[in-house]
Amino acid sequence: MNKLYGTLNELLVKLFNDILRIEEQSLKDDEFSNLSITEIHVIEAIGQTQERNMSSVARDLDITIGTLTIAINNLLRKGYVNRTRSNEDRRIVLISLTEKGEAAYKHHSQFHNEMIKTTISKLSDEEMKVLISALENINTYFKEKYNLKRKYK
Repeated sequence: MNKLYGTLNELLVKLFNDILRIEEQSLKDDEFSNLSITEIHVIEAIGQTQERNMSSVARDLDITIGTLTIAINNLLRKGYVNRTRSNEDRRIVLISLTEKGEAAYKHHSQFHNEMIKTTISKLSDEEMKVLISALENINTYFKEKYNLKRKYK
């Protein structure tokens, strides 16, 4: 049983690290090489649908407004986001993606889609159910054990 635990631990640690490294590397090899992995995750959180207020994006990312403001200032400078004030309440800051930001969003989304497609391509329906159940268990463990507030999509 100890060997099984060791193997599983090694696989999980390697998988988590590899996904982050590969995701970061995929940005460096393309037209979005001026984005950090943090910035691409901010773009992902803003989404393509509509303007969002800073508070809701910060909450989704489980970061402070101050931390988000720094990222938004960088993304503004690089041309990936727009920032405006709400007409109804000038205290509310709204952010949305520019055309360039939407292109980065789509590119990153394609990376994730290819990762999932490749992961499940050789799995049977039963194996897919087992994988989903195992990943849900891991997710629940981390959220409960470390009191994480963030909801994973």
